[in-house]
Amino acid sequence: MLDAGPVLADLRAESEELDALVAELPAARWRAPTPAEGWTLAHQIAHLAWTDRQALLAATDPEAFARAAREALASPLTFVDEAAEAGAQAPPAELLADWRAGRRELSRALAAHPAGRKLPWYGPPMSVASMATARLMETWAHGQDIADALGVTRLPTARLRHIARIGVRTRDFSFATHHLAPPEEEFRVELRAPDGGVWAYGPPEARQRVTGGALEFCLLVTQRAHRDELPSLRAEGAQAQRWLGIAQAFAGPPGKGRGPSGKGGAA
Repeated sequence: MLDAGPVLADLRAESEELDALVAELPAARWRAPTPAEGWTLAHQIAHLAWTDRQALLAATDPEAFARAAREALASPLTFVDEAAEAGAQAPPAELLADWRAGRRELSRALAAHPAGRKLPWYGPPMSVASMATARLMETWAHGQDIADALGVTRLPTARLRHIARIGVRTRDFSFATHHLAPPEEEFRVELRAPDGGVWAYGPPEARQRVTGGALEFCLLVTQRAHRDELPSLRAEGAQAQRWLGIAQAFAGPPGKGRGPSGKGGAA
């Protein structure tokens, strides 16, 4: 079983890095658009705050979460946008305080959650480590939207390994969500880590292969960059080529992704 401690520590670090990007912004700047169509900086933080609160509910009151999930899933294509829109109406200082409080409570709740007991979610139940990894992935991805809107280049860190791992593990989901049969054979994925090392997944002898930079792979699977803008990513084999065109590390229906213009869905 994956130890949740390091993932929770990395989630806190990722959140703090994003917090530092927005904490000193004037209130008017929170209304600036991001690459996710229709979403401002406020929408991005509101989405993270709302999802953290839902995860907290799942960890502390599964029955209440089940009721909330049923209500949300009654509008499966709009409930994410609706929650972000509602949260974005709060004054920035209030929104920031809510996000900070929610993520602190979630971190404590996940750390205290009984080992081996899974948390309910909108898809399959998740372990604590998986929930923390998913929150880190979303924090990083929406943080990328904010960084792009602000014209900030973020330095990649070893925390990307969590996102890369999700990206690899969701290969079959990416095919299924596009109504395609998942490949029967395993893939080999070799990614160049920020420190120059290599993160490798799958059997070395696999014929279907993906290689490139870890940052580029993470941008691809979170659909924060168009494949044509990620020249380091290479695929060998028809199935690997197909995967790079549909890869999706986040739950839900197929994301719109970003076009070469940099615009796209919020995911």
